[in-house]
Amino acid sequence: MLENSSILITGGTGSFGNTFIPMTLERYNPRRIIVFSRDEMKQWDMAKKYTDDPRVRFFIGDVRDRERLYRALDGVDYVVHAAATKIVPTAEYNPFECVKTNVMGAMNLIDACIDRGVKRVVALSTDKASSPINLYGATKLASDKLFVAGNSYSGAHDTRFAVVRYGNVMGSRGSVIPFFLSIRDKGVLPITDARMTRFMISLEQGVELVWHAFADMEGGEIYVKKIPSMKVTDLARVVAPEATHDIIGIRPGEKLHEQMISAEDAYYTYEYPEHFKILPTINDWATCPKRIKDGTKVPEGFVYASDNNSEWMSDDALRDWLDVNREKIGAI
Repeated sequence: MLENSSILITGGTGSFGNTFIPMTLERYNPRRIIVFSRDEMKQWDMAKKYTDDPRVRFFIGDVRDRERLYRALDGVDYVVHAAATKIVPTAEYNPFECVKTNVMGAMNLIDACIDRGVKRVVALSTDKASSPINLYGATKLASDKLFVAGNSYSGAHDTRFAVVRYGNVMGSRGSVIPFFLSIRDKGVLPITDARMTRFMISLEQGVELVWHAFADMEGGEIYVKKIPSMKVTDLARVVAPEATHDIIGIRPGEKLHEQMISAEDAYYTYEYPEHFKILPTINDWATCPKRIKDGTKVPEGFVYASDNNSEWMSDDALRDWLDVNREKIGAI
């Protein structure tokens, strides 16, 4: 589907974009990938990697600017929406800015994609959008709802929207692994709570989930990847075996465990070999065979959270991942 196509990725200079672009270029050979973001220096640094590849283009812009989106989306077939204000404390202290990017930006993108005749749009979500307790999660839940409803909003147009949701992305900018690596020489790692658990997904797995969504979507689905969990104390012990742990308490807006599917979502959730799919509650889409396909409905009250997960990452699996990705993490 992506072969010889035109793809635009918002927030494309982030950790996800830096993985999505080379993987997609190699796997699908698109006609062009447009990096749409507002940081000119990050674009400048990224462009150095693709000086000999005319398929990668760069477009300065902000999802808050609807007119700029309309210009950037001219001739685009597929969109990956990765732009967001996502640091939890930053969102708490700058709520107006978070809403402008995560909610108003989503509205702008939906309108522009419909009017420009984009075929498929996949928006990146977060575990924090499931039963949100902080502003970032609340804005991403609103964004998810907007993209789901965008399929009805598009009317007679062919544009279709879906969402992918995953938890802690290993090695992504601002995540715990690069942070622990950067301070492990101090001999002390801050741990918010010794009971805390997190989902563990690689950037490559995140990209593959987006590819799957493009291929599988009918419109309105939320895809949740099946991934292992790990206790934060175990993660810290593997990253810095000699360091001691300083329990500092949970930060404002932080959850003890990550959750990606709530008990309320279970009524509309289906299970597949490698992922779950939350179907839309609007119209009759949750009972649509084209969306369900070969899925099995999860039991009533089902919750997919990092503490009740059936799959756990071993110390050796994390060490192997660190050995392979240490150089990449250092470049973040």
